[in-house]
Amino acid sequence: MPHESRNPLPAIDPRAPLVLSARALGRRPGSMRKERLVVPAPEGLGVEMVGVPKGADVELDLRLEAVMEGVLVSGTVRVPLAGECARCLEPISESVEVEFQELFVYPDTRSGGHAEDDERRLEGDLMDLEPVLRDTVVLDLPLSPLCREDCPGLCSECGVRLADAEPDHHHDAVDPRWAALRGLIDDDRQDHRQDDDVPDDRHDQEG
Repeated sequence: MPHESRNPLPAIDPRAPLVLSARALGRRPGSMRKERLVVPAPEGLGVEMVGVPKGADVELDLRLEAVMEGVLVSGTVRVPLAGECARCLEPISESVEVEFQELFVYPDTRSGGHAEDDERRLEGDLMDLEPVLRDTVVLDLPLSPLCREDCPGLCSECGVRLADAEPDHHHDAVDPRWAALRGLIDDDRQDHRQDDDVPDDRHDQEG
């Protein structure tokens, strides 16, 4: 008797670029097929400082294998990345390749009927790879990407990119207490200059 899932799946659009059909496998354990896809990247595939541009080519090399509980999908995904360096804010452009493996269980098996929210299930013969793609790519991205491992970042005083600055680039650090004292001395000197510029009325009267 089929087991009803306690976590109903949202309807899968068979026309979506990351939706695959397992019909050709015929639910015969051991049957297998390989597939290569190039699909546009969905929106929001990334983290705050780096991600896959929307619509960029996502390359997938897939192996679909029927097992007792469902369909085992394994393969690699290659995506281009764009973002900015967490230290110097320079643009970053590179690519990443990640391996993954995911089991899509049949909804009418005991496992599928009691699948948890984090388990993947087929809807009929269809399986949606987009959530798998998101988990695979996003979890592999660095939260603080760097343009290079030894990026020195920005100058804390003037904000210049240190990788582009002169080797001896520096600023004379002044203790705030001394800076305040220097300000008082400068003000006192200014007052003395103003006093020197004022005519002496006594000399004028004597003359």
